Order: sequence, then structure tokens, then C-alpha cells
Amino acid sequence: MVDSAVTSGTTSRVRDMRIEPEESKAAITRLKRARGQLDGVIRMLEEGVECEKVATQISAVSTAVSRAGFLVISEGMKKCMTEEGPDSLDEKRLEKLFLSLA
Repeated sequence: MVDSAVTSGTTSRVRDMRIEPEESKAAITRLKRARGQLDGVIRMLEEGVECEKVATQISAVSTAVSRAGFLVISEGMKKCMTEEGPDSLDEKRLEKLFLSLA
């Protein structure tokens, strides 16, 4: 789907990169797992667990969230690349999304 948007007085076309719930199951699963890991990190901090162990778990949570983000963006890319049309792949927008995860 392509929507028109007004930007600085000009009209530009913006690609709608919504992902259907069925296509996002893997990302949802990863995020739920990360939520559980994050709850564990909070408990560790409340219990005064050793700093190195806490840092390791924070790193795991961060990786899980990043991977979920990449899954979401890859689904958006697949959708854009399979759709035909003059603006079927908005490279600048996808690049911005990828860089937002860095």
C-alpha cells in the first residue's frame, strides 16, 4: 500500500510497510523471550547478583531485541521487494530502519 504524504509543501509517496500478525510470529516469540530475560535481569539486580552475571544477561536481552527488530525489517523488505511498482523498494527508508537498530 502506498499513501500520499505532504512534506514541506510537496506531496511524496510513502510505502506502508505494515506486517501481518502471522508474518511477525517469530519476532513476537523473540520479544516475549526477551521480556522474560529482562524480568530476570531486574530480579538479579534486586537480589544483588554479581555485576558480570547481570551484564551478560543484559547483553543477551539486547541481542534478542535486536534480532527481533531485524526480523521485522526483513519481513518489510520481503514485502517491498515482492510488490511491483515504481516505488516498490524504498531503499533510503529501509536503510534508515536498519541503522536505527545499530
